[in-house]
Amino acid sequence: MSNRPNTSKSASAKVRQAANGDKSNSSKLLWVGLAVVILVIGVVVIGVSRSSNSSGNGGVASPSGGTVVPNGELAIGQIDVVGANLPVKPATGTDPAIGMTIPQVTGQSFDGVTDVITPDGKPMVIMALAHWCSHCQKEVPAIQNWLDQNGMPVDVDLVSIATSNDAAKSNYPAGDWLRREQWSVPTILDNKETAGARAYGVGGFPFFVVVSPEGKVIYRTSGELTIPQWEGVLEAARTGISPTV
Repeated sequence: MSNRPNTSKSASAKVRQAANGDKSNSSKLLWVGLAVVILVIGVVVIGVSRSSNSSGNGGVASPSGGTVVPNGELAIGQIDVVGANLPVKPATGTDPAIGMTIPQVTGQSFDGVTDVITPDGKPMVIMALAHWCSHCQKEVPAIQNWLDQNGMPVDVDLVSIATSNDAAKSNYPAGDWLRREQWSVPTILDNKETAGARAYGVGGFPFFVVVSPEGKVIYRTSGELTIPQWEGVLEAARTGISPTV
C-alpha cells in the first residue's frame, strides 16, 4: 500500500470541479464580450464625432448676427447670368466697369438652395473668393473677425461667390474651408466655367465689387485688404464714393 494520499476524486467532486470551471469560463467570456461591446461603442462614437467635424458646424447663428454658411456636399454649382458681363478689371488705370450695371447672377449655396445676387435697393459688396488662394485664406478670417466684433452691416448687403473650385488644388472643397472659418456671409458656388467670376470681371483674388442701390458699379479692387481698407470699401458702398485708402 502506498503512503501517498489518495488523489483520485469522487464523481461528485469531479462534477463540482467541472461546474466551477464552466462558471470561470463563462465569466471570462462575459468580460471579453463586454470589452468588445465597449470597444465597438468607442469606435462608433469616434466615427460620429469625426463625421460631425468633417461636415462642419454650418447653418448656426454667428456672433456677427448672421448665419454660418450651411452644411452641404455641393462643391461645384450651377450659375445663370442675366445681363452683360463686366469687363475684366485692369491691373492699372481707370476701371471701365465704373458706372456699369452688374448682371443678375443666380447660383446655389453649399446645400443646393438657390440664391440670387441682384440689386435690391440697398448698396452691396460682392466678394469673389478661391479656396486655394493664400490671400483669401487670410482675408476670410480677418473679415469674419471684424464682423463678429462689429456685427453685420445693416445698411450694406454682403455676398460672396466661391469660385475657381478645383479638387486638384489645396484647401478643397470651399464649403469645408468656409465653415471652419465660421464664414457668415451668404455665399454661392461658381460653376466649372467660372461664369460667376466672369460676370463680375474678376481679375484677381480676393476680389471686391462695390455696388450702388441701383446696381451700378462704384468701385472694384483685388488683393488682400487691411482692416482700414475693408472699412473703406463699406464706406464706399454707403456713400457711393470710391475709397482713398
